[in-house]
Amino acid sequence: MIATLGQFSLWLALAIAVYGAFVSFLGARRCQPALIESGQGAVISIFGLSTFAVLLMEAGLVGHDFSLEYVARNGSLDTPLFYTIIALWGALEGSILLWVWLLALMSLLVVMIERKRQHELIPYVTVVLLCIAAFFLLLVAFPASPFTTIFPAPPDGRGPNPLLQNHPLMAVHPPGLYAGYVGWSIPYAFGMAALITGRLGEAWIRTVRRWSIASWAFLTIGIIVGGRWSYEVLGWGGYWAWDPVENASLLPWLTGTAFLHSVIIQERRKMLKVWNVALIILTFALTIFGTFLTRSGILSSVHAFSNSAVGPLFLVFIGVILFISFSLMVYRGDRLQAEGDLDSLVSRESAFLVNNLLLLGFAFAVLLGTLFPLLSEAVRGVKVSVGEPFFNTVNVPIGLGLIFLMAIGPLIAWRHASIESLRRTFAGPLCLAAVGTGICWFLGVRGVYPLLAFALSLLTAITVFQEFAGGARTRRRNTGEGYLTALSKLTSRSRRRYGGLIVHLGVALLVIGITASSVFKLEQEVTLKQGESLQLGRYQVRFDELSAWQEPHRFVVQGNFTIFNSNHKVADMRPAKRFYPAEQQPIGTVDVRSTLREDLYLVLSSFAKDGTSATVKALVRPLMMWIWIGGWVMVLGSLIAIWPDRRRAAAAADMVEERMAWQPGRS
Repeated sequence: MIATLGQFSLWLALAIAVYGAFVSFLGARRCQPALIESGQGAVISIFGLSTFAVLLMEAGLVGHDFSLEYVARNGSLDTPLFYTIIALWGALEGSILLWVWLLALMSLLVVMIERKRQHELIPYVTVVLLCIAAFFLLLVAFPASPFTTIFPAPPDGRGPNPLLQNHPLMAVHPPGLYAGYVGWSIPYAFGMAALITGRLGEAWIRTVRRWSIASWAFLTIGIIVGGRWSYEVLGWGGYWAWDPVENASLLPWLTGTAFLHSVIIQERRKMLKVWNVALIILTFALTIFGTFLTRSGILSSVHAFSNSAVGPLFLVFIGVILFISFSLMVYRGDRLQAEGDLDSLVSRESAFLVNNLLLLGFAFAVLLGTLFPLLSEAVRGVKVSVGEPFFNTVNVPIGLGLIFLMAIGPLIAWRHASIESLRRTFAGPLCLAAVGTGICWFLGVRGVYPLLAFALSLLTAITVFQEFAGGARTRRRNTGEGYLTALSKLTSRSRRRYGGLIVHLGVALLVIGITASSVFKLEQEVTLKQGESLQLGRYQVRFDELSAWQEPHRFVVQGNFTIFNSNHKVADMRPAKRFYPAEQQPIGTVDVRSTLREDLYLVLSSFAKDGTSATVKALVRPLMMWIWIGGWVMVLGSLIAIWPDRRRAAAAADMVEERMAWQPGRS
C-alpha cells in the first residue's frame, strides 16, 4: 500500500508540475488571472503530494516495510529510531525526495509571500520553479524512485551506512546543505522571470536579496556542520580535506558570496547587471552540479554514499539550464546595460569588484582541482589525484586577499575615497593589528602566511568593532541612550550593514581557528600497555583499560584513558571502535575534549584482543573551537541581515514605479 500510494503521489505531482508550468506561462503571456492562479494552485498541490510521499517514506522506514527496496537497503530492525528517521536522506532516492519536498516548501513560501509584491514576475517565477520541480519529480518517479518494491521482502534490512549512524549531526548536515542548494532556486527563478519580462530594474534584486542570504546561511550551516561531522566521525583529526563532494558544496557558496557583494553595487550604483544575473545562473547551476557529484558516483569520495544512473540526466539538465539562461541574457542584453560608471579605483565599488574576481578565481581553482582527475582520465587515460598541496598553494593567497578586502572594503567611501579619509579610518585599526601581529610573533607564530592570516583577521575584527563602537557612540551622544541600547538600536536600524559586519567577524574568527589549528597542531600515535602514558604538549594521556559490550545493532570496544595536565587529572576520555554486522571494517569513534584554548583529540587506532595494550592517536589542535564559533557567528550575522528593515519601503516604491512603466503582455 505504501509503495502504491507513494508512487502514485509522485506521478501525480509530476503531472501537476508540468500542467502548472504550462498554464502559468500561458496565463502570464495572455494576462489571464485564472490560469495564473491555477499554476499557483499547482504549487500548493505539489507541496501536499510531496509531503504525503515523505510521510509515506518515513512510515515505511519506521514500520520496517522491507518490501520497499530503499528501506531494505537503508533500514534494519536494530537501527535506533533516530537514525531510522534520518535514513530518509541517507541514500540517493530518499535524498532526492527530500530535495523535492524542500523545493515544494520554498516554492509555496515564495508564492504566498511574493505574489502580491511581485505579481508581474510571480507567474514566470512559478514556471521556473515548477520546471525545476518537474525534473526532480521525474527522477524520483522513475529512475530513482524510493518506492520501488522487491519480492520476496527480506526479513531484515542492511541498515544505514555506519558513518551515517555514528553521529547525530547527520540530522542537520544534509538537510542544511540541501536547503542551501534548493534555496538558490528562488533567486534563479526571479532572475529568469526578470529576463523573460524585461523587468530588469532593481526591484527584483531587492526581492531576491533575502532569499539569497537565507540560502547562503543554510549552505553555511551545512558546510560548518559537515566539517564538524568529518572532524568527529572520520577519525583523521581534520574537518576539510578538499574532497570532491566538500568542494561541490563550496562552489555555490563562493559564487553566492560574490553575488551578495556585487548586488550591493547594483543597488547603489546601478552597475554590474550582467554580472549579477550571470552569478545567479552560475550559482544555481553549481547547486545542481553539486548534487550530481554527490549522487552520481562519478568521483570517489567518503561523502558520496551512492552510485546511480541519474548522472547523465543531471548533466543534460545543467546543459539546458545554462543554454536557456545565457540565451535569455543575450536576448535582453540591451536592458542589462550599466547606468553608472566606476569613478575611482580607490572606492568601495572597486573593493567589491576585486572581491568578486578573487571569489571567482577561488571557485575556478576549486572546480579545476575537482574535475582535473576526470579530465585527465578522459584525455590521457590516466587517473591522477589533486590533493591538498594544490588547493592550498592556489587558494591560500587568494583567501588572504579576500580577508584583506573584507577588512577594508566596508569602510571605504563610495565613488572616491580621499587619502585623508583613508588615514582617518584605518590608522587606528592598522596600528592595533600591527601590535597584535607582533604579539603573535612573540608567542611563536612564524611564516609569512600564518602571520598574514593572523594580521588580516585581527584587522578585520578591529574594523568591525570600530564600526559598532563608533556608531553606538554617535547614537548615544545624539539620543542620550545607554550604550547597549544605542548598540541594539543601531544594529536594528541598519540590519543589513551590521549583519554583514558580523558575518565578517565570523570569518575572521574562523580564519584564526583554521590557521592556529593547522600550523600549531601536535600529533602522536603510539602503542601503550595498561598504565603507560604518552606526553603530548602539556597533556599526559594514560591508557587504563579496554571495555567492550554488545548493543542491539553493533558491538563496541572502548579505550579508557585518563588525561593529566601537569600531574593534575583533567578528564577521562573514551575513544572506541564500533563493529556493525554489515561492515567488514569497524567504525572509529573519536573522543574530543574541547576548550576555547585547544582540542585534545583521541582515536583508538587498534588494540590487543586480550585488552593489555592499545594504539592511540592523539592530537592537540589549538583554537579549534573558534572555527565552529566563527561559523555560527556568520550564520547569526546573516540572520540579522535578512530581518526586515526600512529599505522595504524603498523596494516597494521601486516596484510601484516599475509597474507603472510596465505594460501587461509586454516582454
